[in-house]
Amino acid sequence: MIRRAGDTALLVLAALTVWQCIFWQAGDTALASPAATLHRLLVLLSQQTFWTDMAETGRALLLAMLISIIGGVTIGLALGVSRRASAVMEPILLAIYALPKVTLYPLVLLVFGLGISAKVAFGAMHALAPIILIIARTLLQSPPIYRRAARVMHLSPWQFATTVALPSIRPELLQALRLGFSLSLLGVLIGEMFASRRGLGFRAMQAMNTDDTPTLMAIALVLLAVALAGDRLLTPRIASVDPSNACGPGCRAPGWLAAARQKRLTTNGHSS
Repeated sequence: MIRRAGDTALLVLAALTVWQCIFWQAGDTALASPAATLHRLLVLLSQQTFWTDMAETGRALLLAMLISIIGGVTIGLALGVSRRASAVMEPILLAIYALPKVTLYPLVLLVFGLGISAKVAFGAMHALAPIILIIARTLLQSPPIYRRAARVMHLSPWQFATTVALPSIRPELLQALRLGFSLSLLGVLIGEMFASRRGLGFRAMQAMNTDDTPTLMAIALVLLAVALAGDRLLTPRIASVDPSNACGPGCRAPGWLAAARQKRLTTNGHSS
């Protein structure tokens, strides 16, 4: 714990040193100094309008994440348990993922308008396809014994998904959620920058238009803190999962496998 705190402090000190050196080289017209940025950050934190914009961005991010998680996990499981469906949909999802989402934003505005709905939809568009692809591909590469055990136990698709599939891909699922969080935040901020009247992205665009570099740098620090906090919430849980156990702690798949083996032995014993 102490060593990790010391490493973090050294990393922050090194980043501040590099930042200050770049400021001396580029000047205040291109970059604000760490001291000026910190002072402007304290000013922003004392303003009610800043907290209103931050709450707007947080609300849009939360809704975009919920849509991405629910839709991504559901569709990913459906594709992961069906190789035929995955073979059909995976190229389409890859094409959608590779498409620059900014080109679709005018269409999003026409459908959802300038309110929070457009930002939520744009954030979900960034995160949905990667979550689906990661979950579906991980399930397709899972050990075949899981599917054979599910057939022996006569599990329904819903039972297989909730009691075998999801626990077996928990590390990959958390990785997909980490990626989805970052992409949702990116989509929401882009939506606020191009067509919004509130939010941190809108405030950052205003600072760019008025050449207010300290405010822009202060908002960037806030967004960096939000991104690191969201990543930190999931990182310890991923680290706590034993990689040698595909199902992770508490997984119910081994129980199903043991029951399947016992049922098969019992059936063979009665037949003999």
